[in-house]
Amino acid sequence: MISALLYLQAHSFRNQVVSRCKRLRQPKYLVGAIAGLAYFYFYFFRFLFVPHRHGHGLPGGITAGHPLLLESAAALALFVVVVLAWVIPHERAALTFSEAEVAFLFPAPISRRGLIHFKLVRSQLRILFTVLLLDLFSARMGGSLWMHAVGLWLVFSTLNLHFLGSSFGRTLLLDRGMSNALRRALVLGLAAALAAGVVVWARRTMPGLTGSDSTTPDALLGYAERVLTSGPALFLLYPFRLLVRPFFAGGAQAFLVALGPAILIVALHYAWVIYSNVAFEEASVAASQRLAARIAAMRSGNWQAAKTSQKGKRPWFTLAPTGPPATALFWKNLIGAGQAVTWRIWLSLGIVCVALFMAFGRTAHGPEVLVTLVSVFLVYSLFLGPQFLRQDFRQDLAQADVLKAFPMRGWQIALGEVLAPVIILAAVQWLLLFFGILFQAGVHTARAHLFLAGGLGAVFLLPAMDALLLLIPNAAVLLFPSWIQAGKDSARGIEATGQRLVFFFGQVLVLAIALVPAAIVFAVVFFLLRALLGPAPALTLGAMVAAVVVAVEAALGVLLLGKLFERFDLSAEGNAS
Repeated sequence: MISALLYLQAHSFRNQVVSRCKRLRQPKYLVGAIAGLAYFYFYFFRFLFVPHRHGHGLPGGITAGHPLLLESAAALALFVVVVLAWVIPHERAALTFSEAEVAFLFPAPISRRGLIHFKLVRSQLRILFTVLLLDLFSARMGGSLWMHAVGLWLVFSTLNLHFLGSSFGRTLLLDRGMSNALRRALVLGLAAALAAGVVVWARRTMPGLTGSDSTTPDALLGYAERVLTSGPALFLLYPFRLLVRPFFAGGAQAFLVALGPAILIVALHYAWVIYSNVAFEEASVAASQRLAARIAAMRSGNWQAAKTSQKGKRPWFTLAPTGPPATALFWKNLIGAGQAVTWRIWLSLGIVCVALFMAFGRTAHGPEVLVTLVSVFLVYSLFLGPQFLRQDFRQDLAQADVLKAFPMRGWQIALGEVLAPVIILAAVQWLLLFFGILFQAGVHTARAHLFLAGGLGAVFLLPAMDALLLLIPNAAVLLFPSWIQAGKDSARGIEATGQRLVFFFGQVLVLAIALVPAAIVFAVVFFLLRALLGPAPALTLGAMVAAVVVAVEAALGVLLLGKLFERFDLSAEGNAS
């Protein structure tokens, strides 16, 4: 029976590869594949043909002064993941199968253990692909590729088995009358008690940091290493440390010594999963039906119906019977954004910022570190945010005929389509700016006032830039509908990655050209007002004037996008996939 399941998996994989290769006959996929292969070569593969640096490719200052810290940190991360696996999920154990697999495998003379083996074999394909990508990434930093590959495979395989085994364990607890709330309370209470025990032991046993030591990164790292490698934390993290030790092995001999315990942990998890007597067939059939319904809804463009597992949530505001027509599309897309606009996201982001401030704000270089982090997140939100928030024409392209039937002009539809992601991005960026200015208040430098002035100017400039950045991919969708990956059920693979790279660099180029007038206006205003008002007021006013220029360009872009939509004919473009 195992041979038959392996045969099925091998031929399914072969058919997927053949279908991907046949798609290369189309120029849009061929160009994307060439760009994707070039990206993977220059970013990953060319490092395979150059001599590696000695060591593990990890930060030299950390590995040299604190060799056990990274291993302990990785073990701690695994501990947190394992705890969350017992806390967050609430469903009964279910192995996800497609409808075809349910119809083919469930009536077949395959035991429950055989179905588990089928899912484990399939999961190995994803694990091996993930290990390959991460191993290629680690090749950029040197180190032994084969040791890293085996170490990563051990970690991911164990986590996969633990997730499956924990789902069986949660189902057994439900069958014995333990509710999800009680289980979560017990697990969180035990984890909190263990963490409190480590903290109390460290404060009573280990010497604390002095005032001067608390400001140096080396002293902080050394203290963290001593806490994690001694006392209760040593025994608590010991199994997790055994699992990650092959990845951090310093040589072939150390790797072989660490390999045995890690394999034993994987074997114990495998035995746990295989010998668990838990019924999952009915839940698996129900899960496969929900999955098929979501896929059908996504292919038809009905994204709200695809979210069958989510509870209906109230809109952020009540849509009035009358008002600006664009508000209706804004209301729709704001609901379509789903979890991106819930109060939990804003609360979680605020809690993370406050926690970072409490952790680093009192150290000597903490405020500079926090300001740098906020700046990095702002840049990421500016360039990557429009790629994730796709509640616009990229999502509604399949429903273009419905949009054209609305009694709205083209520019009104275009405005309503891009308004929701612009406001979401602006809200996130304003929150980051608030905490960035708050963190900058703790930096005692001569240029702190310039940062505050720039932050105030960014309040006006960022929303205009968000609008401009979102108009570019929306215009590309209408100009090249068969090339842009529209919708959530679009093609995937290296050719799709290449297409996204091509259009991302094209988007950056168009943005750079569009920002030239704003940059010229900013320079003129800044240098004219600098002598009269000083650099800080000149910086703020220059950014505000530049924001007006970018906003005018965005308004013209909305008009152009509306014209493109009025001329757009989906039937003339053929199948976008």
